[in-house]
Amino acid sequence: MIHILLIKYGWLLVAAFVSGLVDTIAGGGGLITVPALLLAGLPPAAALGTNKLQACFGSGTAAYRFIRLGQLRWQQIRFGILMTFIGSSLGTITIMLLHPAFLSKIIPILLAGALVYSLLSKKMSAQAASQAKWSPTQFFIIIGIGLGFYDGFFGPGTGSFWTIALVALLGMPLQRAVMHTKVYNFTSNLFSLLWFILGGHLAYTIGLVMAVGQCFGAYLGTYIVYHKGARWIRPVFIIMVLVMLIATAVKYY
Repeated sequence: MIHILLIKYGWLLVAAFVSGLVDTIAGGGGLITVPALLLAGLPPAAALGTNKLQACFGSGTAAYRFIRLGQLRWQQIRFGILMTFIGSSLGTITIMLLHPAFLSKIIPILLAGALVYSLLSKKMSAQAASQAKWSPTQFFIIIGIGLGFYDGFFGPGTGSFWTIALVALLGMPLQRAVMHTKVYNFTSNLFSLLWFILGGHLAYTIGLVMAVGQCFGAYLGTYIVYHKGARWIRPVFIIMVLVMLIATAVKYY
């Protein structure tokens, strides 16, 4: 039994490490960790809750650092945080009310959709600030609640959606949009996690083990991006996600 547990924890630690690595470089880390938790035998709701626990470490660290560096002000982000909290709470409560059998069927479909988005999306590194198309109030009521709901309900790809929306609709420069993304992403992760805790859908030991892998993966990802480049990461990421998606679909279908 101990040997089996060590293998399972080792596998999840590696999955979290790879997730932190690719999420830092290309985004989409949840496409690795959610199937890994499902394949480890966690019920669907517990897999999503545990994924939120380990994801909070990465988004929380980034958000805290940007705030401490003076790049974000409370007056600028408080309304967005409130709307994201509302959306995240509604999304998490909805997912916890769904029957586990139904949830097992829709998660592989949602994962496949998020993967298709990752394959089709283009990097925005060259995008500069443009004129805002929406007012901040309109943006956060619609996009904040909407993306908060999606992150609470499922999650993978939320950070990319936030960044795209902030650049396209509020006209933010990319760097500033990424900073704001970390705050709103952490907000939805944190409050979604709290609802999962209240619902009893959490594997604490697994989540904390994976949090360690996330931190090391993110650190290595930062180093690779800065010093080595990362052209080989995206193909490896896609292959790994496809394998895990197929395994997850076989398990639940």
